[in-house]
Amino acid sequence: MRYYISDNHFFHDSLLNRMDRRGFSSVEEMNAYMIDKINGKVRKNDELVFLGDFSVGNANQTNDILAQIHCKNLMLILGNHDKYAAKTTFNRERFQWIKHYHEVSDNNRRVILSHYYIPNYNAQYRRDRNGNPTTYMLYGHVHNTMDLKYNDDIQKYLKGQTRKAFGYEAPVTVPTQAINCFCMFSDYEPLSLDEWIELEKTRKEKFPYQQDEA
Repeated sequence: MRYYISDNHFFHDSLLNRMDRRGFSSVEEMNAYMIDKINGKVRKNDELVFLGDFSVGNANQTNDILAQIHCKNLMLILGNHDKYAAKTTFNRERFQWIKHYHEVSDNNRRVILSHYYIPNYNAQYRRDRNGNPTTYMLYGHVHNTMDLKYNDDIQKYLKGQTRKAFGYEAPVTVPTQAINCFCMFSDYEPLSLDEWIELEKTRKEKFPYQQDEA
């Protein structure tokens, strides 16, 4: 099984009371909670993709966090805060790969992996024989800020458009399927693609946009 999650921000103390307002009493408590949630869900031989901003700690601090994660098969999409990854003391061998962008197959669906939202991603228009989308884009970066609302507004606009498509007599809508895998949406638990798809159906109702980002 493959799981995905974004923007854990291990060691990021300012997120406890500002922006995310995560509410932990300390980064130590936050770090321990996130490690427990990861290890409680992902098994040793599963695959776990971090979609950027894994840690704001230094290389040694980040190595220590990685040593506590039981899953052997880790992958990392680099985010803007992943500065540790460029340090020689960082244990890159803990990851199967580290990239800025990647595409995988997940149960016969193409998954676009990026830290940043891409409005027009590869194979966006692909559908199966029943007209269902076969490509999903998973990203992070914006947490639950107003920037996420802007991304959602773009998706809403795109889904309202129609275009001619091969094999269809009438114009079809754009099957854009981009999902923000922000860790707080899942209570810091990595989710499978199907779980993120299901969560996305009620995400806007459960998590109003955070307007005060200061």
